[in-house]
Amino acid sequence: MASILSERQKDELHRSMLSYLLSAGMHDTYEALARESDISDFDGTDPKAKWVGLLEKKWTSVIRLQKKIMDLESRNAALVAELASPTRAVTSSASNALFLPRAPARHSLSSHRAPITRVAFHPTWTVLASASEDATVKIWDWESGDFERTVKGHTKAVADVDFDPKGNLMVTCSSDLTIKLWDPANDYKNTKTLHGHDHSVSSVRFMPTGEQLISASRDKTIRVWEVSTGYCVKTLTGHAEWVREAVPSDDGKYLVSASNDQTARVWDFATGETKAELRGHEHVVECAVFAPVAAYAAIRELGGLQVAAGDTRARAPGAFVATGSRDKTIRLWDAVSGQCVRVLAGHDNWVRALVFHPSGKYLLSASDDKTIRVWELANGRCVKTIDAHSHFVTCLAWGRALMGGSGDGASANGGQEPRRINVIASGSVDQSIKIWTP
Repeated sequence: MASILSERQKDELHRSMLSYLLSAGMHDTYEALARESDISDFDGTDPKAKWVGLLEKKWTSVIRLQKKIMDLESRNAALVAELASPTRAVTSSASNALFLPRAPARHSLSSHRAPITRVAFHPTWTVLASASEDATVKIWDWESGDFERTVKGHTKAVADVDFDPKGNLMVTCSSDLTIKLWDPANDYKNTKTLHGHDHSVSSVRFMPTGEQLISASRDKTIRVWEVSTGYCVKTLTGHAEWVREAVPSDDGKYLVSASNDQTARVWDFATGETKAELRGHEHVVECAVFAPVAAYAAIRELGGLQVAAGDTRARAPGAFVATGSRDKTIRLWDAVSGQCVRVLAGHDNWVRALVFHPSGKYLLSASDDKTIRVWELANGRCVKTIDAHSHFVTCLAWGRALMGGSGDGASANGGQEPRRINVIASGSVDQSIKIWTP
């Protein structure tokens, strides 16, 4: 039977087998293979030879690929069964794209030794980072569910984690008062440590350009940092208590912050001035997020709002905000006027995280009542409740834009708009992360 391997491939295979046999102490088999393969110049003492450990690496890769194939075959079978079901609802291709999480979760990831505080998707790789009160960040392949590595450096609880828009850097913040930058392409090496806050740092995010960071702290301030130098270039003050979170708008012109002082604030990033103070919650505001432009029509329909003549922010990022609070409610706000558009009530405990659906039709929330809820923005109703975790759900993240999948940050569709990943991750006090897919 003719071999499918070239002579060079055969030689590499034989040498990798010899290396394995030698390291495993199978000397008789080693001698027999060396003799029968006619390899007399093999040097088993060179630790840098390319065939050292090659067989083990290839074998591990085969096992991982086999697992991925089995997962894909299982998902394919489930989809075929769903398509064949006589009770399947017939919907348009547009509504099929409105992915919402459904039980059971695709993966439940466990390795942390304390509650999960935040999860973040890499923008180009199938990588998820999870931050925890155990002072570590863990890196996962969300597609396969495989654990990849633990990133250590902080000495106290890690409160937040984020990737820059190109995925070249990861940033974390901690109760140890520091912010750290990491290089994902270099084994997540710590490249910078930023000092400046006087108390626990509760939130850190990259600005849309990736050139600056914004952080929020228990010292009641929001700070702006230059990524290239690590210098703090601006400090925003105004909140009377602990600032829980600060998040930029899609265009980077505005920030929204949530605080223990029971308010959220909208800031002009360029001037550092407060544009609107959002008052109405009756307890700590845990989270705040800007609505995407795609959600504006539904929010206006919900609040009976009309677009004012000459309103330059009517179709620009930063016009509407959603906040979640320990008063168990979610509030939607007009970020220009500071008026509350609607109160969404339904959770039985603190609301800890909010993410808008990319379509703009839904808002997803996570709560200490152990559930994830899906709210239809056009009417303000909770249309789906998922019993997500066995303990408080602390964080929620939507898969970020996938720019082709080559891992080099280049778009695979000729520079067109990158496509969305249909995946959601949630983290919990039960120390697990769950991956939700169609």
